[in-house]
Amino acid sequence: MNRHAQTHDSQRVRALAPLQDFLHTESAGAVLLAFGAILALLWANSPWSASYESLWNSHIALTIAGHSLDLDLRHWVNDGLMTIFFFVVGLEIKREVTDGHLSERRAALLPGFAAFGGMLIPALIYLAIAGSSAPRGWAIPVATDIALAVGVISVMGKKLPASLRAFLLGLAIVDDIGAIIIIAAVYSTGVSFGWLLVSIIGVSAVVVARRLGVQSVLLYVAVGVAIWLGLYQGGVHPTLAGVVMGLLTPSIVRKQTDLVDIEELSDASASVDLGSPSSKAEKSVSVVEWLQHVLHPWTSFLIVPIFALANSGIHISLNGLRDAAGSAVTWGVFFGLMLGKPLGVVIATRAAVRSGISDLPEGSTTRQIMGVGMASGIGFTVAIFITKLALTDPIQQEHAKLAILLASVAAAGLAMLLLKTPASRPANLGNNEKHDSGAKNA
Repeated sequence: MNRHAQTHDSQRVRALAPLQDFLHTESAGAVLLAFGAILALLWANSPWSASYESLWNSHIALTIAGHSLDLDLRHWVNDGLMTIFFFVVGLEIKREVTDGHLSERRAALLPGFAAFGGMLIPALIYLAIAGSSAPRGWAIPVATDIALAVGVISVMGKKLPASLRAFLLGLAIVDDIGAIIIIAAVYSTGVSFGWLLVSIIGVSAVVVARRLGVQSVLLYVAVGVAIWLGLYQGGVHPTLAGVVMGLLTPSIVRKQTDLVDIEELSDASASVDLGSPSSKAEKSVSVVEWLQHVLHPWTSFLIVPIFALANSGIHISLNGLRDAAGSAVTWGVFFGLMLGKPLGVVIATRAAVRSGISDLPEGSTTRQIMGVGMASGIGFTVAIFITKLALTDPIQQEHAKLAILLASVAAAGLAMLLLKTPASRPANLGNNEKHDSGAKNA
């Protein structure tokens, strides 16, 4: 069914396909993300480079609940706007765990194993190379940029099986969960328990409001701001407020919506008239899906490109490149993403399939699994985000960012090459031997 189906009457119900919409928005947003990064690089290396730093170092003071915050513009982007980004990440995690590809144990195990391998091996590679000079940077190459990874997959069009796209999305979601845990556990310092109590009270208020059935957006926004402020003042990275609010968002039916989730209605084309809402259609869209539908375009088309513009302005010079080439941080991050990510994904996938814990994505090939692993090596947004938290030395930050940019570009190119090249037989990672023998007997 065409998700933009036309109706004979005034269209009172509009079709919503959460997974398709998510993938489409991520892939389209990847173009703007890349544009923001390229613009930042050109700006930072132009005759107007001073204006780049002047803009992002300019301060904006804001008073919240009687407390004044005076941050530079880059921090407002990284700590403020990115909270909304992580809120949408939290929503997608919630949807995938409750109703999506991670809701069934066996289906969730393969991307879970792959994500774990794709986080462990890069961290070990980084520590082996740069552990003695900058050990706190071990988490930089563990991150996957969903937007760019999905964008690479989308370039391949319908050549790839739908199961492979779902596998990459599940892998990236679990990867994001790991990155969130790392940010909370490793990069939160100088904790003030008094302020954390404010956040705990805020979270408790959200839980109570949920049980009472409150659906006031303004109330939840106000409580979310209080949680953000408590985390910020308490020494915990405030973007976690977005994740918490996303995970706490109820999966109950959204009241007073004109949307229908056609992915929930297998017989939608035959039984649901988009011009006349039925009771079945009215009950198919949850609060999580509605919020994703409203906010995801804002994060993909505005917030993430602004983040890329604010954080990708690396000054490139011959001396700088020479210094970066001699830096252990550069090579630890680069090889962590370029080598560690695909290696970890393939090894973990192979182990999960051969042990019988899970099955490969239907119709996938060995080359395609390697391609997905390489696509997961596109760290960019979250990797740069962790860089700002992990490394305090500005020079090491520059080296890490340069490595992230180079590795992400190289990983994207190799992923498209691997995924583009056709393979004539399914992946042989341990679960198809009996099918092969059966074919020979036949």
